[in-house]
Amino acid sequence: MIFYRFLVVFALIFLSCTAPRKTASDNTRLQQNLKEHISYLADDKLEGRRTGTEGERLAREYIRDQFETVGLKAMGPDGYFQAFEINDGKEMGPDNFLNINNENLQPGKDYFVFPYSPDLKLEALPSISVNEAEMPWFFDLKEVLEDNKSNPHYDLNEWIATHARSASLKGASAIIYYNSSSIPDNLSFNPKDRREKLEIPVLYVSAQAAKKYFSDPSASLHFKMKVDIDEKKRKGHNVLGYIDNNADKTVVIGAHFDHLGYGEDGNSMIRNIENPGIHNGADDNASGTAALIELARMLNTSNSGNSNYLFIAFSGEELGLYGSKFFTENPTIDLRKVNYMINMDMVGRLNDSSKMLTVGGFGTSPQWTSLVNPSANLPFRIRIDSSGTGPSDHTSFYRKDIPVLFFFTGLHTDYHKPSDDADKINYQGQADIVNYIYDLVRATEKLDHKLVFTKTRESQTGTTTRFSVSLGIMPDYTFSGAGVRTDGVTEGRPAAKAGLKVGDIIIRIGDHKINSLESYMQALGKFKKGDRTVVEFKRGGDTLQANVEF
Repeated sequence: MIFYRFLVVFALIFLSCTAPRKTASDNTRLQQNLKEHISYLADDKLEGRRTGTEGERLAREYIRDQFETVGLKAMGPDGYFQAFEINDGKEMGPDNFLNINNENLQPGKDYFVFPYSPDLKLEALPSISVNEAEMPWFFDLKEVLEDNKSNPHYDLNEWIATHARSASLKGASAIIYYNSSSIPDNLSFNPKDRREKLEIPVLYVSAQAAKKYFSDPSASLHFKMKVDIDEKKRKGHNVLGYIDNNADKTVVIGAHFDHLGYGEDGNSMIRNIENPGIHNGADDNASGTAALIELARMLNTSNSGNSNYLFIAFSGEELGLYGSKFFTENPTIDLRKVNYMINMDMVGRLNDSSKMLTVGGFGTSPQWTSLVNPSANLPFRIRIDSSGTGPSDHTSFYRKDIPVLFFFTGLHTDYHKPSDDADKINYQGQADIVNYIYDLVRATEKLDHKLVFTKTRESQTGTTTRFSVSLGIMPDYTFSGAGVRTDGVTEGRPAAKAGLKVGDIIIRIGDHKINSLESYMQALGKFKKGDRTVVEFKRGGDTLQANVEF
């Protein structure tokens, strides 16, 4: 009964909120500012704002300058900035070399080293056809490829890893693979391969080099090599600005500012093109970043003193919520005092005909019911989504039991393509959305206590569903070890029913070994609804198994 009365009072507060009325001049200025921000952030000179690049630096410095102009206090560990590392997998370091018969082979062209090789130096006089203990072994993939050329499910990379492990146990000091057949093997250095290191180096030598050195199986070789496998890392930066009203609760408002660059990370919707062009990301998410800057300006001049406000421009979102996850694990404020978080991602393409704005996170607090009114008289329509998770940065805050709202105008044909440019933004529609969010935030100012958090169903964290089955986990995209670590487990789904918990590391599904997120997705593609299998996972120092049914 008390809870019901509170909702009624809260609704009346919202309806009677006396936020300053927006004038035509205010609206014109807002549209002009939004256009100015987006035009800069989505300009070709920023080269798509890929995390860790010069374009990202230009973008974050622009946002910092805007925060300074607005009058926000720096709230990062380094002024307005908060740096974080992104593990891009592995790479062949500069000290790799392979010398056969006193001739140097060129790394990346004549040979490559598999990422699970240990760092070491080796010199030997092996015979190509004789597998001697404590000597390098040579293996022609010709027969294996011919035997499996009609098998669409054959995984040559997995076979090589298993075969190399067996060779190591039998005494090989290294193993060198090559392919003398006409069947393409499509092997290359895979920086995302996170298999645990073997005891011996594993190399692949190109067909041309193999023909030169390995054609005579009775020959002995003067063989010298050094393996240098490095961690491939880059650095991203969040930008944080603060309005300190000495209040006992804080509102976090966020948007990610990174985008795809030239599509180097494989997340472009342009396929099979060597140079797809600059992905400017005007809607995704220069639009949300522009809205963030303008909300900071509006709230800093509104005399709203019942809350503090933390504005965060996140980087690394396109790679898996890196920036927001890092912030929630390394906050610069006390997260216990956060009232709620608002996230804006792709808010620039309000459709002129449907005029539909999706508001996610509706179920993360019962108080949102009286605030987000889909039937209100607005310049657009509202579609509500109860889930507190999704493919954007609000998910990281939901994981910390913080109520969230997520604003999104929908996918379009320019999504993750170079054609997502500033001239396609609906600036009037975006201004209407910014004004709506501003009024929403001002309405919560009238409350003298924090919103209540509630858990919701969990939605997909990708933009499309690739598979007919799902375990019902949210992967930890920042995890750089072997396997897939769970960052969330959805109640009622196969993983939860099997007893998996947050933090468990999945290392096998059925017969499919899981070394990375890529191999995890490939494994899911092998199953259909109703299938039963065994999931193997690590929990702390234990390796456990559980039966699952999809």
